[in-house]
Amino acid sequence: MVKTLHPQNYADVYHVGDYFRQGNAVLMDLTALTNTEAIQLIDFAAGMVVARDGNMERVAPKVFLLSHDKERS
Repeated sequence: MVKTLHPQNYADVYHVGDYFRQGNAVLMDLTALTNTEAIQLIDFAAGMVVARDGNMERVAPKVFLLSHDKERS
């Protein structure tokens, strides 16, 4: 399952982390955020995927797919 999220501010990072920890892939569409807020969310997501042996892929400007390594899940 892929959960698509459109964060409106940095506080929405909770939902990104929650869905990812539940085992879902997360598509983060950060186009509604300022560049500063988008960078903060990307930094959080990068740390989270490293800690959870996941992957982060940029699929478009300000759109990122967070996924789990299938071999380790």
